[in-house]
This record gives sequence, C-alpha cells and structure tokens, in this order.
Amino acid sequence: MQWPFEVLIGLRYLRAKRRNGFISFISLISIVGIALGVAALIIVLSVMNGFQKEIRGRILSVASHVEISAFDGRLPQWQGVAKVAERDAHVLAAAPFVNGQGLFSAYGNVRGGLVRGIEPALEDKVVDVGQHMLKGRLEALKPGQFGIVLGVELARQLNVGMGDKVTLFTPEGTVTPAGMIPRYKQFTVIGIFKVDMFEYDASLAMIHLQDAQVLSRLGDTVSGVRLKLDDPMLAPLVKANLQQALGQQDQVTDWTDTNANYFRAVQIEKRMMTIILTLIVAVAAFNLVSTLVMVVTDKQADIAILRTLGASPSSIMKIFMIQGSVAGVSGTLAGVAGGVLVALNLDVIVPLIERVLGTKLLSSEVYMIDYLPSDVQLGDVSTITVIALLLALLATIYPSWRAARTQPAEALRYE
Repeated sequence: MQWPFEVLIGLRYLRAKRRNGFISFISLISIVGIALGVAALIIVLSVMNGFQKEIRGRILSVASHVEISAFDGRLPQWQGVAKVAERDAHVLAAAPFVNGQGLFSAYGNVRGGLVRGIEPALEDKVVDVGQHMLKGRLEALKPGQFGIVLGVELARQLNVGMGDKVTLFTPEGTVTPAGMIPRYKQFTVIGIFKVDMFEYDASLAMIHLQDAQVLSRLGDTVSGVRLKLDDPMLAPLVKANLQQALGQQDQVTDWTDTNANYFRAVQIEKRMMTIILTLIVAVAAFNLVSTLVMVVTDKQADIAILRTLGASPSSIMKIFMIQGSVAGVSGTLAGVAGGVLVALNLDVIVPLIERVLGTKLLSSEVYMIDYLPSDVQLGDVSTITVIALLLALLATIYPSWRAARTQPAEALRYE
C-alpha cells in the first residue's frame, strides 16, 4: 500500500535520533501525560459510577421503591390502597409497614434507632432484607411473641446476640397522675441482618406489624404501604400516576425523594471531578504544542527543502498535524487501555494496597461502604476518548500552521 508522503514523513519525525533525541523525549513525556490523564479520568468516573450503583442497590435492599402514607401518620384500610397501587403495570408487590422511633436498651447500653413494623411474608416480596440475614429469618417474627430483628452494628453496640432481651422505649408515653411515663416493651432478638450500609446496620430494627400496632396504639391502621417496581428508575413516573389515582388525601413518595441528597452529592462530585481531570488531560495534550514548536524549529531546513521540491504549505501542515495526532492517539489509546484495565481490577488492586500499607483506606462509617466499587460504562469511556483526541488534534493546529508559513529562502539563508 502506497502511503502519502506527508504520512511517511510525519511518522519518521516521531522516531527522532541523535541531535534531536531530546525532542523525541519531550514527545514521549507528552504521550505519557495524555495516557495518565485519560486513565485517571476513566478510573475516577468508573469508581463514581460504581459508588452510585452500589449505594442505590444497598438503599433499595432496605428501602422500598415507592411509599404511600397518610399525612397524619395513620393509613386505614391499607389493603384497598394496595389494590389501587397494584393496578399499575409496573408495581410487582405491596406490603404494609409501621414506622417509629425508639430507644433500645440492653446490658446497660442504650442506642436510638428506627423501629419498623412489617408483615414478614409480604415484606420479603418488597425488599431484599431476607437475603441479608446473618442469623435467623424474617419469617420467625410472629405476632404476639415480640421478637425483634436488629442490624448487625446495632446488635454489636447493644452487645446482644440471638435470644438476648432488648428493651424498647417509645416516644409515645402514658399519662398518669405522676406525669408522663414512657411506654416500653421487652423484645427477644430472633434475627440479625447486614446490608453493608452503616446507616441501616446501625439504626434499623424490625418487629412484627401487629406488635408495632400494639406498641404504637394504631389499632388496625398502619403508617403506609411500601411498593416494589419492575424498574426502580421508573419510580418518579409511578409516583405521579399513583398520586393522581389516590388523590390528595394520601402522600406518595419514592426512593429518589427520600435519598436525593446521596445521589445529588455523587452527581456533583462526578461532574466536578470530570472537569478537573479533563483539564489535566488538556494540559497534557497541549504539551504537544511546545513539542511540535520545537520540532518545527529543528526542521526548518527540512521544511525549506520540501518546499523547494514542490511541497505545498498544506502538505507541510499535514506532516506536523499527523505527527502530533499520532502522539495524541497513542497516548489516548494507552490511557484508555490502562484505565479500563485498572478499573476492572480495582477489587484486586485496592486490597493489595491495603495489605501493603497495613491500613484500611475506606471506613464504612464515613463512606457507607468499605471498598472501592467500579462500574466501567461504555458511554463514559467513549466520551473521554473523543475529548482527548479532539484536544490532541487542536494542539497540533498552531505549530503546523507555523510550519506551513516557513519561507524557504529565509530558512536556508544560514545553511
């Protein structure tokens, strides 16, 4: 295959030797800079995507996709509300719940947390807590037996295990002549769960729905109904449809409302990190400008000879644009390959670094998860690749234009 002479000369200039070996070294540094910037951008965005995906999955293992509740906290005839909700094609299951705050006490340890009354058979169809049980089963919650299922961190803080007694104090007190007396009840630990999200593991406890109704004096009413959808991302749409079907007497919320701060923070961080790391790629790409300017200065005589042999200014411009573009493409492809490779193997690399350093890089109490998740998305990789290539191409324009303006007589005057 016969290549155009501009391509052959541009590729030849990339392999500089001897007197212009320093220029070749600067070109290598530019390529490495682009590769590192692109790899860093891919790795960081993959971690951000993985973090968002992991947190969403853990939240939805405990929190429902959509919740229907009454404004006064008492939802009567929840079965009718559930039937209305299940008419929606995207609703897979519904379960009643009773929410309340409580103070847990055991062996002199006291902790506050959220108490959720559930119907075990229905709850298991709405969320995946049953799949995260370390000990016991949700089905062991029986009405009237006052059993309780605790998060693993809450159980650890209370220093209790299976079969131990936990006293639950509720904010609703009983008025007596001596004043307000807090209402309390002793429960038996019949299960411990772990969803690997500190907020739930350290503060959530579940009891049977009827026990929660007795404790809160709700009678036959509940706090609301929890729904599971076939696609969690459709929650806002289903919420709007249910709000219209139920009217204004009931309140409908979805998981994006109750956890908006988490995902808003991740989106803002992802956007800012993208901007910062793109600037790093831009700096590395525009290092090509200085490299090509040095090449143009060094090749003044070569340019003049090519011009006298009949090469047009556009051909001279193509030579140096090809040289810079090849360097940009090489750096970008190397960065994409390295970034994707590292991002796909973070689950091996990070534990290795932790073992070498002898410390834990991430604390679940601060970051909600104790490892670096990764989710490499084709759209992000494609966008990063295109941006890096465009920046590298733009960096070649000025030096190439300057080379094309070289006058043969001026360049050869002192040769």
